[in-house]
Amino acid sequence: MGIRVAIMGATGAVGQEFLRILEERDFPLAELRLLASARSAGKTMRFKGQDLPVEELTHNSFQGIQLVLASAGGKISRDFAPSAVKAGAVVVDNTSYFRMHANVPLVIPEINPGDIARHQGIIANPNCSTIIMCLALWPLHQRYQARRVVVATYQASSGAGAVAMHELEEETRAYLDGKPFVRTVIPHPYAFNLFPHNSPMTDSGYCEEEIKMVKETHKIFHSDAVRITTTCVRVPVLRAHSEALNIEFESEPDIEEAYAILGGAPGVQILEDREQNRWPMPVDASGKDPVLVGRLRKDQSQPRTLDLWVVGDQIRKGAALNAVQISERLFKV
Repeated sequence: MGIRVAIMGATGAVGQEFLRILEERDFPLAELRLLASARSAGKTMRFKGQDLPVEELTHNSFQGIQLVLASAGGKISRDFAPSAVKAGAVVVDNTSYFRMHANVPLVIPEINPGDIARHQGIIANPNCSTIIMCLALWPLHQRYQARRVVVATYQASSGAGAVAMHELEEETRAYLDGKPFVRTVIPHPYAFNLFPHNSPMTDSGYCEEEIKMVKETHKIFHSDAVRITTTCVRVPVLRAHSEALNIEFESEPDIEEAYAILGGAPGVQILEDREQNRWPMPVDASGKDPVLVGRLRKDQSQPRTLDLWVVGDQIRKGAALNAVQISERLFKV
């Protein structure tokens, strides 16, 4: 028995990834409806060898639909998700709009799948950086009880969408050709440059991206006992975010055991070659499902603390794949 699915924001980077993942995982479909803005209506997108039409998103787009995979921006989800729920669909929302709503579960299936059953029509997908961090943090936290996490992120242009990826390519080409370039998406020089994350700044001195990682992790863990501080940085990489984690635990971690824990954790893969000084890189994670982990070592500046390096594809596990995995659990696929 197939499921009637609509993708809201089908033409964006995550929307396109939804199509790839639904096909790869052979998600059981009775219908697939592609929804986007009026300017995209009439285009076609390829799925399982067929060209599917893109329809204009309206409040009447959800009749008969059981599942909506949403990734069209927070304002669009705010305006249209209630219409989908009213029509009888469950919305798995990839935007930030519903994440911290008390009655909306925020889910990483490898960590808190039980929260899915609490939904009232909407399930939120966490921020990409939160997902990538938590997949490595959670299994270690289960064993050693994390007390404090210091994280620095190195975030790819994919986090700002397909238009930002295209702009990075075009700006890099212009830079190499010695030609002027007018940016319209990223506010700072991006080719051969990096800068603190460009999400809005708050009075605390932390940007919204950094605050999301803290608040979302506490909600997913059902506890705010783990103290977290973040520095988010945008780097000139097309896709796949990297993160440096420094984790202080209640008990002294063992390196070999920590490797074994992470090696057996769902959604995590160890990738390294110490003799060759080879560790996970964005090119390793791009287009791949697992979050890659390596370079575990004890922090020599204080006890009970580990450093590790984590890399994950922001568009896949950081967005589309996580949402599809939630959907698989929801419909018991």
